[in-house]
Amino acid sequence: MRNLKWALIAGAALVLSCAGAIAETPDKYPDKPVRLVVPFPPGGPTDLIARVVAVGMAADLGQQIIIDNKGGAGGNVGTDLVAKAKPDGYTLLFGTAATHGINVSLYKNLPYDPVKDFEAVALVGLAPMALLVPPGMPRTLRDLIAKLKAEPGKWSYPSSGNGTTNHLAGELFKTRTGVDVLHVPYRGTGPALQDLLAGRHAFMFGTLGPVMEHVRAWQLVPLGLMADKRSTVLPDIPTMAEAGLPDFVGGTWNVVAAPAGTPKEIIEKLNVAVNKALADPTLGERLKALNMEASDASTPASTKAFIEAEIVKWRALVALAGAQVD
Repeated sequence: MRNLKWALIAGAALVLSCAGAIAETPDKYPDKPVRLVVPFPPGGPTDLIARVVAVGMAADLGQQIIIDNKGGAGGNVGTDLVAKAKPDGYTLLFGTAATHGINVSLYKNLPYDPVKDFEAVALVGLAPMALLVPPGMPRTLRDLIAKLKAEPGKWSYPSSGNGTTNHLAGELFKTRTGVDVLHVPYRGTGPALQDLLAGRHAFMFGTLGPVMEHVRAWQLVPLGLMADKRSTVLPDIPTMAEAGLPDFVGGTWNVVAAPAGTPKEIIEKLNVAVNKALADPTLGERLKALNMEASDASTPASTKAFIEAEIVKWRALVALAGAQVD
């Protein structure tokens, strides 16, 4: 009887275990809110774009997408958090060119691998950066360079953190022009912009989306766009080549990624949700207003290939700029 009793208990436990497993199968996903980690503080370009995309994803998935800002260390804090999260599809990353393209070449001891530790879900889009100056600074690129050369060591430029795209762009700018300026890292784009607007820095590289109201109010002046062609949103801004600095192209991009080991079926569901969000005309206009060129129906495979190619590209730029972050 004792053996029978324990057999019945063990059988019941097995049934409950199987029931729990069934409830967590990919075909039931998602049955609760999904956390989308943005590895930068609120208010910056990554945060703004993530919130737009999250609205569209939530509509398709039928569950709330909760934005969780985890800034620090050039995006590494939030990115590492997702890399080590349970691979069940309920903790995702809104990755950037910094977290998945640049940091692997900048940081000596990166706590995650941007390829091996993640499942690529979808490419969201690309946004070129612009060289921005506050009131009181020269209004052309050539005049800005001349002023900085005439006053070596006097000026500085801010970034949203060590190893971010605007940091690397600044270092590349120093290398290409020979100006002597100090890099001042902040914990996100918002605080950096506040000090730029206050005139505490000479210039800053950044995407146009978060600063559009300041540009239209002439509180910030974009001297050049780091792109092959002019922006459709602000076509009066010259490219950096047109302004006098050729072959100076670059910007940021965003991807949605999940922890490595997340079931393929869940990755496919998320890919469909992202692509549907990007295809929505209303959301597309909102992304365009943020100077983001939305991706066109990327796949997990094409997104992974894109990330791998970007790592190679940025590694060469890091070497050229001589940028290093401990």
